Amino acid sequence: MLQKYFFFQNPCNLSCYFYILPIEAHKVPRTSYFKPTKRMSIYTTDVTLLNACRQGERLAQRELYERYYRKMFAVCLRYIKQRQEAEDALTEGFMKVFGNINQYKEIGSLEGWIRKIMVHECLMTLRKQRLMYAETNAEELAQLSDNTDCTAQMHADELMELIQDLPVGYRTIFNLYAIEGYTHKEISEMLNISENTSKSQLSRARTYLQKKVHADKKYELM
Repeated sequence: MLQKYFFFQNPCNLSCYFYILPIEAHKVPRTSYFKPTKRMSIYTTDVTLLNACRQGERLAQRELYERYYRKMFAVCLRYIKQRQEAEDALTEGFMKVFGNINQYKEIGSLEGWIRKIMVHECLMTLRKQRLMYAETNAEELAQLSDNTDCTAQMHADELMELIQDLPVGYRTIFNLYAIEGYTHKEISEMLNISENTSKSQLSRARTYLQKKVHADKKYELM
């Protein structure tokens, strides 16, 4: 039984795959098939790598994947706690990256463009789980405390651990606002919720994180 190979002969033709890896081999974080090698890259810049990917060069597609998969897997894990589902989102995200590579207009960084695709794929996964966000009105929002962001001075690994412990609604809003930099208006449109709900989820996420930091001495800030 075979699985779809990640790197397409023609990135504009999603029906064209290489069926060369055994089942489960495309689950990158748990296999050695796609671990970055120490070979010297022939693509010295994102521009040359991007142009080669647009031409459907397999080595370029592989290198783009190897260059960004660790960062993008970390993004997926911040939204999706279950590792298996995060891996699936990573897979689907890279399929969309290669399938839509010609749509990248080179406005902003290539990494930023890939990251947006990964975030969108994670949100799609969460929508499929029919996650619900309790709507919040203005009066309820006013009662929420304006918490200081206690995560600002934390190390990345510690923050990652705390974020994964957040309830899924809190985690999604916190990631989109505090890390990705989306506004509450943008988040409300992305998730089909009100701006007040977005603000309240963020406030509650910060309260939750603050309590966790104070409760566990290993998170004490320097």
